[in-house]
Amino acid sequence: MSVILRPGKSSAIEASSLGFDRMTRVELIWLEKQTEFWIRFGNGAGEQILDRSRRIVFFRPGTVFGFVRWAANDYGTVVSRIDIVRAIAAGNSYQTLPFVRPGGEILLKIEGWPKVEEVLRHIDAIESLGIDAADVDPDHWRHVAHWMKAGEAPRLYTAERHAAWLRRREIGK
Repeated sequence: MSVILRPGKSSAIEASSLGFDRMTRVELIWLEKQTEFWIRFGNGAGEQILDRSRRIVFFRPGTVFGFVRWAANDYGTVVSRIDIVRAIAAGNSYQTLPFVRPGGEILLKIEGWPKVEEVLRHIDAIESLGIDAADVDPDHWRHVAHWMKAGEAPRLYTAERHAAWLRRREIGK
C-alpha cells in the first residue's frame, strides 16, 4: 500500500517516487490543551496526515528544524521542550529523539517552559532580521543551548554573523 503525501504546498503524490522513506520523519500530535507537538521552523519536504490529530512531516538530510513538545495532565504541564535538530542522511550517525525517526543531530535541547519561551523569543528575534531560523549557523544553536544551560543569556545572532556564516559555508563547499 502506498502512502499519499503532500510535498510542501503542491498536489498529492506517491511517497516512494520522492524517496520520503529515506528522510527524517517527525510525528506531530495536536490534542488541544493535552498534547501539542509542532514544528516551529524548518522547511519540510512533505507531510502525511494520519488522522485529525496526527501527521508526519518529512525533512531532507541537512535540513534544520525546531521541534516543540508540550504535554499536560490534570495537575499541570508535564513536558515542555524544544529541540533544534539537523536531519541526517542515510548511513550517518545520529542521536535518537522521541517522535523523530530515525533521529538527527541535536543542536539544541532545552526543557522547562520558561527556558523554552526564551528560545522561542530568540528565534523570533532572528526572524525579525529577515533571517530564516533554519538557515542559522548550527554552531549558534549549540552556543544558545550551552549558555542557557549555564543560566546565562546567549549572544544575539546578527545579520553580520549570518553573513559570515554564509561566506564560511560557501567556502566549505
